[in-house]
Amino acid sequence: MSRFNEFDILISGGGIAGLTAAAAFASAGLSVQCVDPAPPVTERDAEGADLRTTAFLQPARALLDEAGLWPRLAPHAAPLQIMRIVDAGGEAPEPRLVRNFDAADISDQPFGWNLPNWLLRREMLARLGEMENVDLRLGTATTGLFTRTNEARVTLSDGSATRTRLVIAADGRHSPMREAAGIAVQTARYGQKALALAVTHPIPHGNVSTEIHRSGGPFTLVPLPDYQGKPSSALVWMERGPRAKALFEMEVAEFEAEMTRRSCSLFGPLTLASRRTLWPIISQSAERLNGERLALVAEAAHVVPPIGAQGLNMSLGDMRVLLELAKASPSRLGDAAMLESYHRRRFNEVKLRVRGIDLLNRASMVETRALRDARAMGLNALYALSPVRKMLMQMGLGVR
Repeated sequence: MSRFNEFDILISGGGIAGLTAAAAFASAGLSVQCVDPAPPVTERDAEGADLRTTAFLQPARALLDEAGLWPRLAPHAAPLQIMRIVDAGGEAPEPRLVRNFDAADISDQPFGWNLPNWLLRREMLARLGEMENVDLRLGTATTGLFTRTNEARVTLSDGSATRTRLVIAADGRHSPMREAAGIAVQTARYGQKALALAVTHPIPHGNVSTEIHRSGGPFTLVPLPDYQGKPSSALVWMERGPRAKALFEMEVAEFEAEMTRRSCSLFGPLTLASRRTLWPIISQSAERLNGERLALVAEAAHVVPPIGAQGLNMSLGDMRVLLELAKASPSRLGDAAMLESYHRRRFNEVKLRVRGIDLLNRASMVETRALRDARAMGLNALYALSPVRKMLMQMGLGVR
Protein backbone atom coordinates (compact mmCIF):
# COMPACT_ATOMS: atom_id res chain seq x y z
CA MET A 1 0.00 0.00 0.00
CA SER A 2 1.26 3.49 -0.90
CA ARG A 3 2.36 5.72 1.96
CA PHE A 4 0.95 8.71 0.07
CA ASN A 5 -2.59 10.01 -0.10
CA GLU A 6 -3.46 10.63 -3.75
CA PHE A 7 -5.56 13.48 -5.15
CA ASP A 8 -5.86 15.18 -8.52
CA ILE A 9 -5.30 18.57 -6.89
CA LEU A 10 -3.89 19.78 -3.59
CA ILE A 11 -4.90 23.32 -2.62
CA SER A 12 -2.61 24.99 -0.12
CA GLY A 13 -4.72 27.62 1.63
CA GLY A 14 -8.23 27.53 3.09
CA GLY A 15 -9.17 31.19 2.82
CA ILE A 16 -11.93 32.50 0.57
CA ALA A 17 -9.88 31.87 -2.57
CA GLY A 18 -8.78 28.37 -1.56
CA LEU A 19 -12.26 27.26 -0.52
CA THR A 20 -13.73 28.62 -3.76
CA ALA A 21 -11.09 26.74 -5.75
CA ALA A 22 -11.84 23.53 -3.84
CA ALA A 23 -15.56 23.79 -4.61
CA ALA A 24 -14.98 24.69 -8.26
CA PHE A 25 -12.53 21.90 -9.09
CA ALA A 26 -14.43 19.31 -7.07
CA SER A 27 -17.65 20.29 -8.88
CA ALA A 28 -15.77 19.56 -12.11
CA GLY A 29 -15.27 15.98 -10.92
CA LEU A 30 -11.66 16.20 -9.71
CA SER A 31 -10.52 14.88 -6.34
CA VAL A 32 -9.29 17.72 -4.13
CA GLN A 33 -7.42 18.03 -0.87
CA CYS A 34 -7.49 21.48 0.77
CA VAL A 35 -5.17 22.28 3.67
CA ASP A 36 -4.63 25.34 5.85
CA PRO A 37 -2.75 25.77 9.14
CA ALA A 38 -5.51 27.89 10.73
CA PRO A 39 -9.02 26.49 11.34
CA PRO A 40 -11.48 29.05 9.89
CA VAL A 41 -13.51 31.32 12.16
CA THR A 42 -17.12 31.23 10.98
CA GLU A 43 -18.93 33.40 13.53
CA ARG A 44 -19.16 37.19 13.24
CA ASP A 45 -18.26 38.11 16.81
CA ALA A 46 -15.77 35.34 17.56
CA GLU A 47 -12.13 36.15 18.25
CA GLY A 48 -10.17 36.11 15.02
CA ALA A 49 -13.20 36.57 12.75
CA ASP A 50 -12.34 38.24 9.46
CA LEU A 51 -14.55 41.34 9.43
CA ARG A 52 -13.56 42.37 5.94
CA THR A 53 -16.06 41.83 3.17
CA THR A 54 -15.77 40.58 -0.38
CA ALA A 55 -17.62 42.11 -3.29
CA PHE A 56 -18.09 39.46 -5.96
CA LEU A 57 -18.25 41.31 -9.26
CA GLN A 58 -20.48 40.13 -12.13
CA PRO A 59 -17.96 37.79 -13.82
CA ALA A 60 -17.57 35.88 -10.53
CA ARG A 61 -21.21 34.83 -10.51
CA ALA A 62 -20.80 32.14 -13.18
CA LEU A 63 -17.89 30.52 -11.33
CA LEU A 64 -19.78 30.57 -8.02
CA ASP A 65 -22.80 28.99 -9.74
CA GLU A 66 -20.61 26.33 -11.32
CA ALA A 67 -19.07 25.55 -7.93
CA GLY A 68 -22.48 25.16 -6.31
CA LEU A 69 -21.76 28.09 -4.00
CA TRP A 70 -24.08 30.82 -5.24
CA PRO A 71 -27.35 29.27 -3.97
CA ARG A 72 -25.86 29.34 -0.47
CA LEU A 73 -24.47 32.86 -0.78
CA ALA A 74 -27.30 34.67 -2.56
CA PRO A 75 -29.64 35.00 0.48
CA HIS A 76 -26.91 36.83 2.42
CA ALA A 77 -25.63 39.09 -0.38
CA ALA A 78 -26.12 42.86 -0.63
CA PRO A 79 -26.28 44.00 -4.28
CA LEU A 80 -23.96 46.79 -5.44
CA GLN A 81 -25.96 48.82 -7.95
CA ILE A 82 -24.04 52.10 -7.84
CA MET A 83 -20.35 52.84 -7.25
CA ARG A 84 -20.11 56.38 -5.90
CA ILE A 85 -16.80 58.25 -5.91
CA VAL A 86 -16.62 61.29 -3.65
CA ASP A 87 -13.75 63.75 -3.61
CA ALA A 88 -13.53 65.55 -0.26
CA GLY A 89 -10.05 66.98 -0.79
CA GLY A 90 -10.90 70.62 -0.14
CA GLU A 91 -10.17 72.66 2.96
CA ALA A 92 -12.96 70.98 4.94
CA PRO A 93 -13.88 67.27 4.98
CA GLU A 94 -17.02 67.68 2.90
CA PRO A 95 -18.01 66.52 -0.60
CA ARG A 96 -16.89 68.85 -3.35
CA LEU A 97 -17.33 66.37 -6.20
CA VAL A 98 -19.69 63.37 -6.29
CA ARG A 99 -19.88 61.01 -9.27
CA ASN A 100 -22.12 57.94 -9.55
CA PHE A 101 -21.21 54.98 -11.74
CA ASP A 102 -24.50 53.09 -12.26
CA ALA A 103 -24.44 49.45 -13.33
CA ALA A 104 -27.64 50.10 -15.31
CA ASP A 105 -25.51 52.01 -17.85
CA ILE A 106 -23.80 48.79 -18.95
CA SER A 107 -25.88 45.88 -17.63
CA ASP A 108 -29.22 44.67 -16.31
CA GLN A 109 -27.39 43.24 -13.28
CA PRO A 110 -25.71 45.07 -10.38
CA PHE A 111 -21.93 45.52 -10.44
CA GLY A 112 -21.71 42.74 -7.87
CA TRP A 113 -22.76 41.44 -4.49
CA ASN A 114 -21.12 42.05 -1.11
CA LEU A 115 -20.75 39.48 1.68
CA PRO A 116 -18.80 39.32 4.98
CA ASN A 117 -15.72 37.10 4.84
CA TRP A 118 -16.58 35.18 8.02
CA LEU A 119 -19.97 34.26 6.50
CA LEU A 120 -18.38 33.25 3.20
CA ARG A 121 -16.18 30.79 5.05
CA ARG A 122 -19.20 29.34 6.87
CA GLU A 123 -21.23 28.81 3.70
CA MET A 124 -18.30 27.55 1.63
CA LEU A 125 -17.39 24.98 4.28
CA ALA A 126 -21.00 23.82 4.33
CA ARG A 127 -20.88 23.29 0.57
CA LEU A 128 -17.56 21.43 0.73
CA GLY A 129 -18.92 19.24 3.51
CA GLU A 130 -21.47 17.87 1.01
CA MET A 131 -18.80 16.81 -1.49
CA GLU A 132 -17.35 13.32 -1.25
CA ASN A 133 -14.35 14.14 -3.47
CA VAL A 134 -13.03 16.87 -1.12
CA ASP A 135 -10.66 16.18 1.78
CA LEU A 136 -10.50 19.21 4.10
CA ARG A 137 -7.49 19.38 6.40
CA LEU A 138 -8.04 22.69 8.19
CA GLY A 139 -5.57 23.09 11.02
CA THR A 140 -2.91 21.34 8.92
CA ALA A 141 -0.03 23.11 7.17
CA THR A 142 2.04 22.25 4.12
CA THR A 143 5.64 21.62 5.21
CA GLY A 144 7.42 20.53 2.03
CA LEU A 145 7.13 20.37 -1.76
CA PHE A 146 8.93 17.99 -4.10
CA THR A 147 8.09 18.01 -7.80
CA ARG A 148 8.98 16.05 -10.88
CA THR A 149 7.63 16.24 -14.42
CA ASN A 150 4.68 13.90 -13.81
CA GLU A 151 3.66 14.63 -10.19
CA ALA A 152 4.14 16.67 -7.03
CA ARG A 153 4.60 15.37 -3.51
CA VAL A 154 3.56 17.55 -0.59
CA THR A 155 4.30 16.81 3.05
CA LEU A 156 1.89 18.00 5.72
CA SER A 157 2.27 18.99 9.36
CA ASP A 158 0.08 16.08 10.53
CA GLY A 159 2.79 13.68 9.34
CA SER A 160 1.02 12.60 6.16
CA ALA A 161 2.08 13.17 2.57
CA THR A 162 0.11 13.66 -0.62
CA ARG A 163 0.89 12.75 -4.22
CA THR A 164 -0.93 15.02 -6.68
CA ARG A 165 -0.97 16.13 -10.31
CA LEU A 166 -1.38 19.82 -9.50
CA VAL A 167 -0.64 22.00 -6.48
CA ILE A 168 -2.62 25.24 -6.32
CA ALA A 169 -0.94 27.77 -4.04
CA ALA A 170 -3.71 29.89 -2.50
CA ASP A 171 -1.75 30.28 0.72
CA GLY A 172 -1.35 34.04 0.95
CA ARG A 173 1.22 36.74 0.43
CA HIS A 174 3.87 34.71 2.31
CA SER A 175 2.99 31.53 0.38
CA PRO A 176 5.00 28.52 1.62
CA MET A 177 4.43 26.73 -1.69
CA ARG A 178 5.67 29.70 -3.73
CA GLU A 179 8.73 29.98 -1.55
CA ALA A 180 9.38 26.23 -1.82
CA ALA A 181 9.30 26.59 -5.61
CA GLY A 182 11.76 29.50 -5.47
CA ILE A 183 9.47 32.00 -7.22
CA ALA A 184 10.40 35.59 -6.33
CA VAL A 185 8.00 38.50 -5.76
CA GLN A 186 8.14 42.26 -6.22
CA THR A 187 6.66 44.23 -3.34
CA ALA A 188 5.67 47.87 -2.88
CA ARG A 189 4.95 49.27 0.58
CA TYR A 190 2.89 52.38 1.19
CA GLY A 191 3.22 52.93 4.92
CA GLN A 192 -0.55 52.42 5.13
CA LYS A 193 -2.85 50.23 7.17
CA ALA A 194 -6.56 49.56 6.70
CA LEU A 195 -9.19 49.50 9.40
CA ALA A 196 -11.91 46.96 8.61
CA LEU A 197 -15.16 46.91 10.57
CA ALA A 198 -18.93 47.09 10.32
CA VAL A 199 -21.07 50.15 11.04
CA THR A 200 -24.73 51.06 11.24
CA HIS A 201 -26.18 54.39 10.15
CA PRO A 202 -29.61 56.08 10.08
CA ILE A 203 -29.64 56.86 6.32
CA PRO A 204 -30.06 53.72 4.15
CA HIS A 205 -27.23 52.98 1.74
CA GLY A 206 -29.59 52.26 -1.15
CA ASN A 207 -27.19 49.59 -2.49
CA VAL A 208 -24.62 52.29 -3.19
CA SER A 209 -20.95 51.58 -2.53
CA THR A 210 -19.33 54.88 -1.55
CA GLU A 211 -15.60 55.58 -1.82
CA ILE A 212 -14.52 58.91 -0.29
CA HIS A 213 -11.12 60.39 -1.13
CA ARG A 214 -9.37 63.03 0.94
CA SER A 215 -5.84 62.01 1.93
CA GLY A 216 -4.14 58.99 3.46
CA GLY A 217 -6.17 56.57 1.36
CA PRO A 218 -9.80 55.86 0.45
CA PHE A 219 -12.61 55.57 2.99
CA THR A 220 -15.03 53.02 1.56
CA LEU A 221 -18.51 52.09 2.78
CA VAL A 222 -19.90 48.96 1.10
CA PRO A 223 -23.54 47.85 1.56
CA LEU A 224 -24.41 45.03 3.93
CA PRO A 225 -27.84 43.63 4.85
CA ASP A 226 -29.46 45.43 7.80
CA TYR A 227 -27.97 44.65 11.21
CA GLN A 228 -30.25 44.60 14.27
CA GLY A 229 -32.91 46.42 12.29
CA LYS A 230 -30.61 49.24 11.13
CA PRO A 231 -28.98 50.01 7.77
CA SER A 232 -25.45 48.62 7.83
CA SER A 233 -22.25 48.90 5.80
CA ALA A 234 -18.78 47.41 5.84
CA LEU A 235 -16.10 50.06 6.26
CA VAL A 236 -12.56 49.86 4.95
CA TRP A 237 -10.65 52.96 6.06
CA MET A 238 -7.10 53.27 4.74
CA GLU A 239 -4.69 55.67 6.44
CA ARG A 240 -0.99 56.10 6.96
CA GLY A 241 0.28 53.69 9.59
CA PRO A 242 0.54 55.95 12.68
CA ARG A 243 -2.88 57.52 12.04
CA ALA A 244 -4.48 54.09 11.48
CA LYS A 245 -2.98 52.78 14.72
CA ALA A 246 -4.27 55.81 16.64
CA LEU A 247 -7.77 55.27 15.22
CA PHE A 248 -7.62 51.58 16.09
CA GLU A 249 -6.83 52.41 19.72
CA MET A 250 -9.33 55.28 20.21
CA GLU A 251 -12.19 55.12 22.65
CA VAL A 252 -15.41 54.17 20.89
CA ALA A 253 -17.17 57.53 21.15
CA GLU A 254 -14.14 59.40 19.80
CA PHE A 255 -13.67 56.87 17.02
CA GLU A 256 -17.32 57.13 15.98
CA ALA A 257 -17.01 60.91 15.80
CA GLU A 258 -13.86 60.62 13.67
CA MET A 259 -15.36 58.15 11.21
CA THR A 260 -18.56 60.20 10.91
CA ARG A 261 -16.45 63.25 10.11
CA ARG A 262 -14.34 61.33 7.56
CA SER A 263 -17.54 60.00 5.94
CA CYS A 264 -18.68 63.60 5.37
CA SER A 265 -21.83 62.54 7.31
CA LEU A 266 -23.27 61.17 4.06
CA PHE A 267 -25.19 58.48 5.97
CA GLY A 268 -25.65 60.37 9.22
CA PRO A 269 -23.75 59.43 12.40
CA LEU A 270 -21.84 56.16 12.02
CA THR A 271 -22.07 53.69 14.89
CA LEU A 272 -19.50 50.95 15.42
CA ALA A 273 -21.25 47.59 14.96
CA SER A 274 -18.30 45.21 15.36
CA ARG A 275 -14.81 45.15 16.76
CA ARG A 276 -12.09 46.91 14.76
CA THR A 277 -9.45 45.00 12.82
CA LEU A 278 -6.24 46.37 11.31
CA TRP A 279 -4.54 45.13 8.13
CA PRO A 280 -1.26 46.11 6.42
CA ILE A 281 -1.46 47.47 2.86
CA ILE A 282 1.01 46.43 0.17
CA SER A 283 1.14 45.67 -3.54
CA GLN A 284 2.91 42.49 -4.55
CA SER A 285 3.21 40.38 -7.67
CA ALA A 286 5.00 37.11 -8.32
CA GLU A 287 7.58 37.02 -11.10
CA ARG A 288 5.88 33.91 -12.47
CA LEU A 289 2.44 32.40 -11.89
CA ASN A 290 3.63 28.82 -12.37
CA GLY A 291 6.30 26.36 -11.40
CA GLU A 292 6.69 22.64 -11.96
CA ARG A 293 3.28 21.11 -11.13
CA LEU A 294 2.42 24.38 -9.33
CA ALA A 295 -0.01 27.24 -10.06
CA LEU A 296 -0.04 30.44 -8.02
CA VAL A 297 -3.43 32.08 -7.45
CA ALA A 298 -4.87 34.85 -5.27
CA GLU A 299 -2.48 36.52 -2.83
CA ALA A 300 0.23 33.96 -3.50
CA ALA A 301 0.30 35.48 -7.00
CA HIS A 302 -0.79 39.09 -6.48
CA VAL A 303 -1.71 41.43 -3.63
CA VAL A 304 -3.37 44.81 -4.17
CA PRO A 305 -4.80 47.52 -1.90
CA PRO A 306 -8.57 47.14 -1.31
CA ILE A 307 -9.75 49.49 -4.05
CA GLY A 308 -12.51 48.80 -6.56
CA ALA A 309 -13.19 45.25 -5.31
CA GLN A 310 -10.31 43.98 -7.45
CA GLY A 311 -8.42 41.67 -5.08
CA LEU A 312 -10.52 38.50 -4.85
CA ASN A 313 -12.04 39.08 -8.27
CA MET A 314 -8.54 38.90 -9.78
CA SER A 315 -8.16 35.65 -7.84
CA LEU A 316 -11.37 34.25 -9.31
CA GLY A 317 -10.05 35.24 -12.73
CA ASP A 318 -7.04 33.01 -12.02
CA MET A 319 -9.34 30.12 -11.14
CA ARG A 320 -11.55 30.55 -14.20
CA VAL A 321 -8.54 30.17 -16.47
CA LEU A 322 -7.13 27.18 -14.56
CA LEU A 323 -10.52 25.47 -14.54
CA GLU A 324 -11.01 26.09 -18.26
CA LEU A 325 -7.58 24.59 -19.02
CA ALA A 326 -8.24 21.60 -16.74
CA LYS A 327 -11.55 20.86 -18.47
CA ALA A 328 -10.10 21.30 -21.95
CA SER A 329 -7.43 18.60 -21.44
CA PRO A 330 -8.09 16.54 -18.28
CA SER A 331 -5.23 14.17 -19.05
CA ARG A 332 -2.77 17.10 -19.02
CA LEU A 333 -3.80 18.45 -15.63
CA GLY A 334 -0.79 20.14 -14.06
CA ASP A 335 1.66 19.43 -16.88
CA ALA A 336 4.16 21.98 -18.16
CA ALA A 337 2.11 22.98 -21.23
CA MET A 338 -1.05 23.62 -19.19
CA LEU A 339 0.76 25.70 -16.58
CA GLU A 340 2.72 27.68 -19.16
CA SER A 341 -0.58 28.49 -20.86
CA TYR A 342 -2.02 29.59 -17.50
CA HIS A 343 0.95 31.90 -16.93
CA ARG A 344 0.68 33.44 -20.41
CA ARG A 345 -3.05 34.06 -20.16
CA ARG A 346 -2.98 35.68 -16.72
CA PHE A 347 0.42 37.31 -16.20
CA ASN A 348 0.10 40.49 -18.28
CA GLU A 349 -3.44 41.21 -17.10
CA VAL A 350 -2.39 40.74 -13.47
CA LYS A 351 0.60 43.05 -13.90
CA LEU A 352 -1.57 45.69 -15.53
CA ARG A 353 -4.18 45.58 -12.77
CA VAL A 354 -1.61 45.61 -9.96
CA ARG A 355 0.01 48.66 -11.53
CA GLY A 356 -3.32 50.41 -12.08
CA ILE A 357 -4.48 49.89 -8.50
CA ASP A 358 -1.06 51.02 -7.26
CA LEU A 359 -1.52 54.32 -9.12
CA LEU A 360 -5.06 54.77 -7.82
CA ASN A 361 -3.90 54.19 -4.26
CA ARG A 362 -1.04 56.65 -4.57
CA ALA A 363 -3.47 59.24 -5.96
CA SER A 364 -5.81 58.66 -3.01
CA MET A 365 -2.96 59.24 -0.52
CA VAL A 366 -1.89 62.68 -1.72
CA GLU A 367 -1.62 65.38 0.95
CA THR A 368 -0.96 68.65 -0.90
CA ARG A 369 -3.89 70.78 -1.97
CA ALA A 370 -2.63 71.13 -5.56
CA LEU A 371 -2.45 67.36 -6.06
CA ARG A 372 -5.86 66.84 -4.47
CA ASP A 373 -7.28 69.45 -6.85
CA ALA A 374 -5.66 67.64 -9.79
CA ARG A 375 -7.19 64.36 -8.62
CA ALA A 376 -10.66 65.91 -8.55
CA MET A 377 -10.24 67.44 -11.99
CA GLY A 378 -9.08 64.11 -13.40
CA LEU A 379 -12.12 62.30 -11.98
CA ASN A 380 -14.43 64.96 -13.35
CA ALA A 381 -12.86 64.78 -16.81
CA LEU A 382 -13.09 60.98 -17.00
CA TYR A 383 -16.69 60.96 -15.81
CA ALA A 384 -17.77 63.63 -18.29
CA LEU A 385 -16.95 61.43 -21.29
CA SER A 386 -19.70 58.80 -21.49
CA PRO A 387 -17.75 56.27 -23.65
CA VAL A 388 -14.76 56.55 -21.32
CA ARG A 389 -16.98 56.20 -18.24
CA LYS A 390 -18.56 53.02 -19.62
CA MET A 391 -15.18 51.62 -20.63
CA LEU A 392 -13.84 52.21 -17.12
CA MET A 393 -16.83 50.41 -15.61
CA GLN A 394 -16.36 47.44 -17.92
CA MET A 395 -12.64 47.32 -17.15
CA GLY A 396 -13.43 47.41 -13.43
CA LEU A 397 -15.66 44.37 -13.86
CA GLY A 398 -12.96 42.57 -15.81
CA VAL A 399 -15.18 42.46 -18.90
CA ARG A 400 -13.39 42.77 -22.22
